[in-house]
Amino acid sequence: MRYVTFHKVIACLGVFSACLVLAPCVATAQQAASTSKPSSAKPLMKLLPLLTAPNVPQMAATEAVAPRDWKEKPVPKGLPGRGLAQHPMLFLGEGYNKLMVINKGKIIWSYQTGGGWEYDDAWMLSNGNILFTRMQYIAEITPDKKMVWRYDAPEGTEIHACQPISQDKVLFILNGLPPKLMVVNIKTNAVEVEHSLPLPGMERRFVHGEFRRVRYTAQGTYLVPFLEMDKVVEYDKDFKEIWRYDVPTPWAAIRLKNGNTLITDEHDIETREVNSKGETVWSIKPTDLPERYRYANAQSATRLENGNTIICSRGGTDQGPQLVEVTPDKRVVWVMQDWMNFGPATAVQILDEPGIPERPGDSQH
Repeated sequence: MRYVTFHKVIACLGVFSACLVLAPCVATAQQAASTSKPSSAKPLMKLLPLLTAPNVPQMAATEAVAPRDWKEKPVPKGLPGRGLAQHPMLFLGEGYNKLMVINKGKIIWSYQTGGGWEYDDAWMLSNGNILFTRMQYIAEITPDKKMVWRYDAPEGTEIHACQPISQDKVLFILNGLPPKLMVVNIKTNAVEVEHSLPLPGMERRFVHGEFRRVRYTAQGTYLVPFLEMDKVVEYDKDFKEIWRYDVPTPWAAIRLKNGNTLITDEHDIETREVNSKGETVWSIKPTDLPERYRYANAQSATRLENGNTIICSRGGTDQGPQLVEVTPDKRVVWVMQDWMNFGPATAVQILDEPGIPERPGDSQH
């Protein structure tokens, strides 16, 4: 297992200036990758048998039972869509530290890490491995639940966001004083990018609320939602601000294939799509939907290839829908509300979507 600690990171840095050399390389690699076609229109679907192979333990030695802190409720009848069979997906939620893969209406694989806080971001990769954040660390595990890489957050810091940006590089933000955007080579353990992010009044900040998402775009830029500073900022490879959108509590932001940006405003429970001019071209709130399909809050959203959007909700006192899929005209086509088998929905990766997860721009997740 490749394992990174803070002291090892410092050793591999040498001097800080060496940390800022990756972005041109990543952009070059991305340009080369964008000229090739995916090996399959739905490449992740071919990997699902790896999760149900005989060598996959029900509980690995590294797992611990994740306790539930909500009341189990029966699944309401008459919900739109096909229930759990609507999409094959990787499902996770903060407050219930259990990653789950669903296919054909059944949970076919899970990985749980006990109590405490919290899962916020996860990806199934093109080799079948799963990359995830656990607040105290970020890790990659194989389908048979072997940990092949782990980076522990130094004391006083947290990790909530991650993105694979090639087969051997991972982007994440280290919440801290100051917070840092980082890229680590998981094969060599080298820190290839480390850049402090602006956060006024750092000495008074609570690091937990700084950031929940970061994404690297197909254009070779960094898209950073500042949760506490009420803005989404796009930086170029030299960390020069090239685009900004002011919005209350942006939990997540995704650069869509159409060039627009899909932003989740946690405070107003609003998901909005904005163009490069900062104009809102589409938005949705729970009040836009029939009452029984209204979600209690919103953290992240996923845009599907067919144009539909899936909103992820961690629930509330009423424990309403966890996932709601809507068409561009806001028609509800699927609702997942299952508090018997699932907890809060912080994020979901739909596994029958086209594209390679490690290729920035392929996934709208």
